[in-house]
Amino acid sequence: MSTIAENIAKVGARIREAAQASGRDSSQVGLLAVSKTKPAAAIREAHAAGLCDFGENYLQEALEKQAELSDLPLVWHFIGPIQSNKTRPIAEHFAWVHSVDRLKIAQRLSEQRPAGLPPLNICLQVNVSLEPSKSGCLPEELPALAQAVAQLPNIRLRGLMAIPEPTEDVARQHAAFAQLRQLRDDLNLGLDSLSMGMSDDLEAAIGEGATWVRIGSALFGARSYANT
Repeated sequence: MSTIAENIAKVGARIREAAQASGRDSSQVGLLAVSKTKPAAAIREAHAAGLCDFGENYLQEALEKQAELSDLPLVWHFIGPIQSNKTRPIAEHFAWVHSVDRLKIAQRLSEQRPAGLPPLNICLQVNVSLEPSKSGCLPEELPALAQAVAQLPNIRLRGLMAIPEPTEDVARQHAAFAQLRQLRDDLNLGLDSLSMGMSDDLEAAIGEGATWVRIGSALFGARSYANT
């Protein structure tokens, strides 16, 4: 079995190759290690191999890992659906939130961000594939939402996030990611971040401008959801 360090090296090579193929500098692409359902020991191993940004979907699981790993200088990203009653601990314990899809959540995160912390980095999640089961605002709802969120204190609107419908069709992968990039650019708000691309489609995402690729299974192996 590959070690986490070996997997990180392989994913890093994929990122560099994809960036080079699209005329981009690979330093513009952040590797966000999606560590949901994985033990704190795996995160510690990944940090020892050079990673510092970790994405979690489940709040209670994330808070437990943060406590266990408090000796490490990790940057925590919340990337899962957000319930209104969970916003305070998210505002208090994360540096980034990639999955804001309505104004009420952004307002609560703004109000509940502790004064001693820097502004919370926010990406708005867009349902680019229009899947009924997916979180995210609809593309036509995005301009009004982004304008409102950009005015809030204590948070910094950085960009957009999407989880397009999975497909092995590379052209369709590119089209979905290009749509998210165009939506960001059309906002004309100076946003610098696109959180898009996972283990199976990171090349297409980087080709269309991803600044964060969210990688789980290619780093940590297949997930087991038995205990979640």
